[in-house]
Amino acid sequence: MTLSVRTTLLASATLLFAAPQGAFAQRGPGDPVTNGGQEEIVVTALIPRSHTDILGGTSVLSGEELTRSIRSNIGDTLAQQPGVSSTSFGPGASRPILRGFAGDRIRLLTDGIGSFDASATSVDHAVAINPLLAERIEVLHGPAALLYGSSAVGGVVNIIDGRIPSRLPEGGFDLAANGTFGSAARERSVAGKTEIALGGGFVFHADGTYLKTRDLRTGGAILGATQRAEARASDEQDIRDLADLSGRLPNSAMENWNYTGGLTFIADNGGSIGFSVGKLHSSYGVPIRYITSEDHEDEGDGASEGEGHSHEGAEEVAIVMSQTRADLRAVAPVNGGFLDQIRLRAGWADYEHAEVSADDRSDVHTRFFAQGLEARLDLIQTRRGAWDGAIGGQLLQRSSRIEGEEKFLPRTDSTTYGLFTLQSLDLGDVRLEAGGRFEHNDIEAAADDVLGSPDYKRSFDTFSGSLGASYRLATNWRVGLNLSRSERAPTADELFARGNHAGTQAFELGDPTFRAERGWGVEATLHGSGPGYHVSLTGFYNRFNSFIFDRIVDDAACQAANGGAELEFPCFQFSQAPARYLGFEAQADAHVASVGGGEIHIDGMVDYVRATVTGYGPAPRIPPLRVLGGLSWEGQSLTARVEAEHDFAQDRVAGVETTTPSFTLVNASLAWKLPGSTRTSLLLSGNNLFDVVARRHASVLKDYAPLAGRDIRLTLSVKI
Repeated sequence: MTLSVRTTLLASATLLFAAPQGAFAQRGPGDPVTNGGQEEIVVTALIPRSHTDILGGTSVLSGEELTRSIRSNIGDTLAQQPGVSSTSFGPGASRPILRGFAGDRIRLLTDGIGSFDASATSVDHAVAINPLLAERIEVLHGPAALLYGSSAVGGVVNIIDGRIPSRLPEGGFDLAANGTFGSAARERSVAGKTEIALGGGFVFHADGTYLKTRDLRTGGAILGATQRAEARASDEQDIRDLADLSGRLPNSAMENWNYTGGLTFIADNGGSIGFSVGKLHSSYGVPIRYITSEDHEDEGDGASEGEGHSHEGAEEVAIVMSQTRADLRAVAPVNGGFLDQIRLRAGWADYEHAEVSADDRSDVHTRFFAQGLEARLDLIQTRRGAWDGAIGGQLLQRSSRIEGEEKFLPRTDSTTYGLFTLQSLDLGDVRLEAGGRFEHNDIEAAADDVLGSPDYKRSFDTFSGSLGASYRLATNWRVGLNLSRSERAPTADELFARGNHAGTQAFELGDPTFRAERGWGVEATLHGSGPGYHVSLTGFYNRFNSFIFDRIVDDAACQAANGGAELEFPCFQFSQAPARYLGFEAQADAHVASVGGGEIHIDGMVDYVRATVTGYGPAPRIPPLRVLGGLSWEGQSLTARVEAEHDFAQDRVAGVETTTPSFTLVNASLAWKLPGSTRTSLLLSGNNLFDVVARRHASVLKDYAPLAGRDIRLTLSVKI
């Protein structure tokens, strides 16, 4: 971070804190809040809204449900939420997929600021966000997503961890800790955090986590059906033996730890200013893509995704990642005629990871380096009658480079400036909402002799907007419709990729002449609730006229970019074409009876996505139809739950994919609050109880790395 940037942020924070201050206490943006104890408020939307009142599908994960769902990565933690799947690239690196959109089409945030990592570049790169410390996680679609970036056409995931406190701890001291053991990977994890009131409005915060696993145990065969058949047909005994590979997933163990400290000043009027500085370390194995046939040279569009050209063996690779991150947040109550509150949020990070030999960590193949700075200023308007809203600006700077034998991108620098607004008019039965975002993007790539690429500089001006309305059909029943226009600037990978990328097993070739990706979308919602029940339905349709995607092509194009040399991997070229995405999400829950001093609840969820690229066919890696249902009994100190998830077979596949069979996962859990305490609990859960082989179609690695088999987990949570 340059001196001028530091000075600007410090001056901005000082001006914010010196702003006119009202006499009321303002709840901080990271606080878990409810509406009369009934509906959770989605703080990611900036304007306080019940999730049932937001124009667009939303989900909130908190409390016991969050404890039950937490895994070693954010993708698997959210995989059972409506419209969410996961890249499932082994336990170490799994990123959420929202409505079939992945990579740069979704934004992953920590308290409103990006993750500053390389996870959007490749599916084998882990997300630099630790879910073990999450207080709540919000998934947001619709107009409010424009507050965080025009690239978030798929949606926003915001992990709220409370690292910068927004209120004084009760009694002057808070301590929370939990420990988990999971049988499938012999997982051991501990996480803890504390907040201490130092007097004079100052609060000290510290947290830390540690997690270690062995190789993940699966429910059966490691390889998919196609790969097992190829292995059995081989003339080589070593390859034939792969057909019988089962049990533990080789090279999937991981270890990570992180620690953070910070200081916050909280004024009597609700204003605050605070910072945190943290370090994250992670080391994890990349599951092996075994070569099960001897020659893929001439398979063309029929080649299975992830298979290499003719080369023998399968090297075990590990990734060693580290990140240093600093965050700043300032909140100033204004209580003025136009503005109610001003918020400044900023983050900076220095990220690095090395791809090394799993058996010799000193043997470094490739290094990734990235530095990023993001700052946003949110002006929350005073509600005036039926009208409220927010306006703001955002700055995002990023610099990245790759060194080593698997370099596929030149050094790139990008800067994004954004202006946005979200305005709402509540007329009672009718509510109107409009959002808009303008972005200017500068992306530069330095000349690179190794890749044979010249200097490039591209600039894009993009505008995204939405207009929606909802109507109250009856008490607690509301139907809504939202129309949106989106524009997204291409990423550096899509523009400038030009080399072998082992993480995706592809020679990736970008196109520096791409125009911005543009599309239109419509989303319809229905929310209803009554005594003991709640229903939520969402349907969406997106149509793009310049959708960017990667497709396998004849090797000639990539060989020309590679100086005529033979390719190590199949040639995947980024292209633009019209595309359409459509789907729906449905949720319902209800109280059905009172038995034995507790209440019986049932709940269910269905989601579906269908995506097509014009002139190409089905878009790759689209999750199939999925159904999930649960039954729970909730008593004063004991909660029992059983649930089942069924993923249907996905046989609507792109030319580079194999089909994925259906599977059903059955899970059960028992949560117990210790007698005399509402802040200490024990959770026993069993996942995939019938030890089935399950593969998520959205995973590039699905034919080589199935999901966990039977996993018995025990979690102890203590709060003081």
